[in-house]
Amino acid sequence: MKRFTHINATSAEHAVSCLQEYKDSSYVIAGGSDLLGCLKDNLWMQTPEAIVNLKTIEGLSYIKEEGSTLHIGALTTLTEVAESSIVKKLAPALAEAARRTASPLLRNMGTLGGNICQENRCWYYRYPSKLGGRIDCVRKGGTKCFAVIGEHRYHSIFGAVNKCIAVNPSDTAPALIALNATIKTTKRTIAIDEFFSAAHGAGSTILDRDEIVLEILVPVAAKSAVSAFKKIAFRKSIDFALVTCAIALEKDADKITAVRICLNGVYNNPMRSQEAEEFLLGKVLTEDIAKEAGEIALQNAKSLFQNIYKVQLAKTLVADTLLSL
Repeated sequence: MKRFTHINATSAEHAVSCLQEYKDSSYVIAGGSDLLGCLKDNLWMQTPEAIVNLKTIEGLSYIKEEGSTLHIGALTTLTEVAESSIVKKLAPALAEAARRTASPLLRNMGTLGGNICQENRCWYYRYPSKLGGRIDCVRKGGTKCFAVIGEHRYHSIFGAVNKCIAVNPSDTAPALIALNATIKTTKRTIAIDEFFSAAHGAGSTILDRDEIVLEILVPVAAKSAVSAFKKIAFRKSIDFALVTCAIALEKDADKITAVRICLNGVYNNPMRSQEAEEFLLGKVLTEDIAKEAGEIALQNAKSLFQNIYKVQLAKTLVADTLLSL
């Protein structure tokens, strides 16, 4: 790992001023489970001059219900989210998504804010410099996505963004999208549907380099609302997902009156299945209806030959998640 300046931020304002001072040669660290690996592997085109520590900022770790909104601080650990009785009651899909992320050790370190801001896990993008030299793929300023012509069994089944077919790795992202959350930063408030953007650059969000997530806000749904999250991975712990699905819905007299469906692990960004949502409105949820919704959610898939298996996984997962509700 190359040398860098380590700064303990005393406030969000102090952290922002440090990022602005070092401009494009600085990163923030919270739990560090993603960032430290990037530093050790000399991942980026330019080694950062400064790392700004957010853990020294007080008041960014909390879970509380205020009025009709669940407020979660960005530095709240995934373990705290998974084990929170408030989250389990008001946003069970998010509690389950946090519980299924990584391993207990990593959940104790990793934060909710960090989980939604982590960089993609494509092995070409992440190839360590120490193993023969960094691979400068299109996401790092190169001219091609090596996964398209190489190993892509875990990659996008809905095409590319700016030639890149890496998938978004966050487990909590689809749950937050299904729950229609909002992200509060040092600059603005962002609707969750607009937060993720693989087209924005090497990162996975629309955040500016000097912008920090402060809080995640989840609206408290009606009493008739339910939500669920399911994940398929080779191992139930540690592994990143092959496919995840989160669904939140409301019913009146057994008919679905509102629904949000989000898949992840299938595209560069977490992917809303709006066609399936429209199909489900007004329907009584049965096994046949759930299966048809899964078919509709994947009708525009553009898989490659190594990852075509993920299409059926995703269809089944949509149906299973619906039926669990």
